[in-house]
Amino acid sequence: MNFKYEAKRIRLLALFVSILFVKPALVFAQTGTTATQSGSGQNTINEGTLEDIIQYALKNQPLIQQSIIDETITENTIKSKLADWYPQINFNYNLQHAFIVQTSIIAGNPVKLGVANTSAAQFTLNQALFNRDVLLAKRSKNDVRIQASQTTSANKTDLAVNVSKAFYDVLATAQQIDVSTEDIVRLERSLRDAENQYKSGIADKIDYKRAMISLNNTKAAKKSNEEILKGKKEYLKALMGYPADQELKISYDSLQMERDINLDTLQNPEVTSRIEYQLLSTQKRLLEANLQYNKWSFLPTVSVNGAYNLNYLNNNLSDLYSNNFPNSFAALTLSLPLYQGGKRKANINTAEWQVKRADLDIKNLQMNVNSEYANALGYYKGSLSNLLAQKENVDLAREVYDVIQLQYKSGIKTYLEVITSETDLRLARINYYNALYQVLANKIDVQRALGQLNY
Repeated sequence: MNFKYEAKRIRLLALFVSILFVKPALVFAQTGTTATQSGSGQNTINEGTLEDIIQYALKNQPLIQQSIIDETITENTIKSKLADWYPQINFNYNLQHAFIVQTSIIAGNPVKLGVANTSAAQFTLNQALFNRDVLLAKRSKNDVRIQASQTTSANKTDLAVNVSKAFYDVLATAQQIDVSTEDIVRLERSLRDAENQYKSGIADKIDYKRAMISLNNTKAAKKSNEEILKGKKEYLKALMGYPADQELKISYDSLQMERDINLDTLQNPEVTSRIEYQLLSTQKRLLEANLQYNKWSFLPTVSVNGAYNLNYLNNNLSDLYSNNFPNSFAALTLSLPLYQGGKRKANINTAEWQVKRADLDIKNLQMNVNSEYANALGYYKGSLSNLLAQKENVDLAREVYDVIQLQYKSGIKTYLEVITSETDLRLARINYYNALYQVLANKIDVQRALGQLNY
């Protein structure tokens, strides 16, 4: 056979194989670049509202970024599994030199079998016709994608809830600091009045000392809350994935928050809207696919395969590729395990029990959702009642303080009553803000139980 013709045919086959492998690699590289670009996020935010902070956290929190990466990994894993449906083409090359050629006895005479130098090139092709592994990948690919996406959604929902509560916790402490700041201004004014009355001989030194004690306690409370606020802000920044060395500034509208406390308490929870239910439903479908996969183990694996072999034989190494003795074949292969010691039946039984267990997980979730909703709604109603009471207490405490302050200046009331009324006003305001943020936090729990918080 002509050597140049053979070499040209080998090069064409090699080029064909290269194209098959290079094209998927280019597609994969483009996909990877898109994923990397879409994962970038902003560094800082200025005067962020609650929604701004939640959106920042959803883009920058490492757990969410990991979930998005897991989705990309899942997609590439699916492509890898489905690739087994395509023809599998391989190339093998071998070059061998025999120092001693094998000898055999034929008709009583020693005869050398073969030549000193051999070389072979083999192109093989295999096409799966029925294979339960690739069939499972094809039938479950959509559910696998959905499961990865739902996991990301569940992580985002949990993050949004935690960030919202941490945000309200920061605001509650910040409001306590603001209340203390206003009280310090008022107490310093009262201290000056008490000092002037003492110097004028109208009051004794006790009023002055009581004013000093109250002022010192308020300053200490403010300092304590300022230190606590630093820790709460760092916790919020950690939840957000916010740079630790950057200052986080938040903004809020108290009037808008008061309007946001309202909630329809006549709603009923829909378990199907909960991301947990959706995840369990997807998991059940995957378990049912796994059950079918194990049932397919009694079916044969069928494939078509073939090969084209280039064989070069010569005692002289320099003339090795001068002659080619090719051969080729095509075959249909069927593989069926006949007996495996009951392994397949045991696997089917296990898969059936896993499906039944998934049903119980869904049933358990349904019962827990009703309990969770009733519990969250109870806390919401209780905190709302407390908020209304605290709002009324603030108005009453401010009115009492103003009256006693005037009576004290007129010499009717003692300074102890002024301090008591001032303390009542401060506690009423702090309790009101704490109650407001507690209502908002409990509202989030109710919305989550209803399945209304999905990201």
